[in-house]
Amino acid sequence: MLDLTQAPITLVLLIANVVVSLYVLHRRPQLIEQLSFRPDRIRRGQLYRLATAGFVHVNGAHLLVNMLTLYFFGPLLEYVLGPIGYLILYFGSDLAAHGLSMLFHYRNARYSAVGASGAISGLVFAFCLYAPFEMLYIFFAIPIPAIFFAIGFVAISMYAMRRRDPHRAGGLAHEAHLGGALGV
Repeated sequence: MLDLTQAPITLVLLIANVVVSLYVLHRRPQLIEQLSFRPDRIRRGQLYRLATAGFVHVNGAHLLVNMLTLYFFGPLLEYVLGPIGYLILYFGSDLAAHGLSMLFHYRNARYSAVGASGAISGLVFAFCLYAPFEMLYIFFAIPIPAIFFAIGFVAISMYAMRRRDPHRAGGLAHEAHLGGALGV
């Protein structure tokens, strides 16, 4: 496994996510609303939200899960793709996540999303395509080939999207996860 000294882009993304999220969570929680992905605000020209939403997390657990996943998958993908290809994958997946969320929630003024989950889903899915028979461990204990994980990920995301109450605010942004994966 590569370490973070061999993956400077991953290290910068980790630090940026942690610093921004912890600052917002502990010092300026009102910024969550101002930086979040909101389709109604994007339609009004607040395009900066396409970038800022990916660096703000709703709580420590949300941040921890995303950053652990980035730590485990980022260095290898950065090595394989090179810095530019890796940045294109990361931010392209984040934009694809927002794009699919926009399609599903275009007219929903209550919809709001934060977190790097779309970009992270893209990294995981890229790994699954790059190494389809590599074993991934669900909950660090249950081995599954990466290709089966990817298929299950798409199926579960689609199922969860269909079951979501369109009037409910908050919760997991399954469409963002799927969008990030499909952005690969």
